[in-house]
Amino acid sequence: MEKFKKNIKSGKNFTTLIFVLFFLNACTVTPPKNAANLCDIFEEKSDWYDAAADMRDKWGVPIHVPMAMMYQESSFRADALPPRDYIFFGLIPWGRVSSAYGYSQAKTPTWADYVRETGNSWADRDDFDDAIDFMGWFISKTYKINGISKWDAYSQYLNYHEGWGGFKRKTYNRKKWLKSVAKKVNQRSYRYAKQLKQCEDDLKGGWFFGLFG
Repeated sequence: MEKFKKNIKSGKNFTTLIFVLFFLNACTVTPPKNAANLCDIFEEKSDWYDAAADMRDKWGVPIHVPMAMMYQESSFRADALPPRDYIFFGLIPWGRVSSAYGYSQAKTPTWADYVRETGNSWADRDDFDDAIDFMGWFISKTYKINGISKWDAYSQYLNYHEGWGGFKRKTYNRKKWLKSVAKKVNQRSYRYAKQLKQCEDDLKGGWFFGLFG
């Protein structure tokens, strides 16, 4: 499905555009079977590695950081939504707690900023390629605005959750649970980094060269 969307964005195949518009609702991208191992994720979904590598080259962001953050945000579900809000003593559902959506759980205003600044007008939050690029953009801006290293998954996640202004005001200090989550993200990023070192040569060479690795 994501390959079809790439063709649409490049404007190369009008037939593909018609096909995707017709079958869009019928096509579902399932989460990876083993989200605990980054090698398994990329071996199952090789186009995800290509998109993540493009993100790294474009924004200078190490792959393991946004992948650990994305796991925490959506568990790699394309259509992930935040929990519902409730009114009248928690009995009646009333919309969602935020406008976050998709792989990256990007909120609508922040996503709009990304689209405007990058010119990626075809971007979709439920497209992995776009979601990982969005996260690379956000992490890169966090480095520019708040001076947080692109390799610092802990502080990057706090910025991602609280926003750049919230991080400056240290709003996370009032949220012990959030700091605990950020620690988990940081730990996962370390595991992902170690795992990627073991398989990236094969991923770069593709499945054919991997047979001889």
